[in-house]
Amino acid sequence: MKLKKLSVILTVLLLFAAAMPLMAQDKIIREDIEWVDVYMPNTNNGALPRILLIGNSITRGYYPEVVKLMDGKAYVARLSTSKSLCDPALAKEIALIMSYYKFDIVHFNNGLHGWGYTEDEYKKAFPAFVKAIRKGAPKARLMWASSTPIRTYADAKILDPRTDRIRERNKIALDYVTTQKDIKVDDLFATVIDHPEYYRGGDGTHPLQNGFSALAQKVAAELSALLESK
Repeated sequence: MKLKKLSVILTVLLLFAAAMPLMAQDKIIREDIEWVDVYMPNTNNGALPRILLIGNSITRGYYPEVVKLMDGKAYVARLSTSKSLCDPALAKEIALIMSYYKFDIVHFNNGLHGWGYTEDEYKKAFPAFVKAIRKGAPKARLMWASSTPIRTYADAKILDPRTDRIRERNKIALDYVTTQKDIKVDDLFATVIDHPEYYRGGDGTHPLQNGFSALAQKVAAELSALLESK
């Protein structure tokens, strides 16, 4: 009888242990408003390399100028989304978009959403984020872009406290991508951190047009160099 009870207890414990990873994955923290914005130009033309920019509203902001700067060099598409890389829905969005076209370069960024997740959770999720990109575009060359800082609404010279978390997330991502010998780095954080004038009068998160222009020029320069290195 005792052996039977012990067997039941062990069975319950094993089932609970097996369910723990699933329970951890069930922690999905989303914002009150979630969105995804995809733009795919020149879908019926294959004369030039095709580039996908994965990011958020910052990516969406510098995207139009990147397209102009890359004119004649590549077709540039974008997947802008509010999904954090800790959210399994992001991998589904990436898989869906990448199922439509072959991309030669993927420029990716994710760090300004998912504040409900800790940096430890961000670190654990980052490899899966890269894996999802590799799975969707196995032959594409990859470039990771650091996330940009956030400034206070009242004074652009003062950094929002979340910028400390952005620095940590950038370090987590950089530490990982540097172990992947084939991933290039585009440091967008460094491009704007010393330029509060890019944000003065704005909302603190999104730069003004001069800031978006600086980011676009940096992205286009890095992409052009990568194309020329082939």
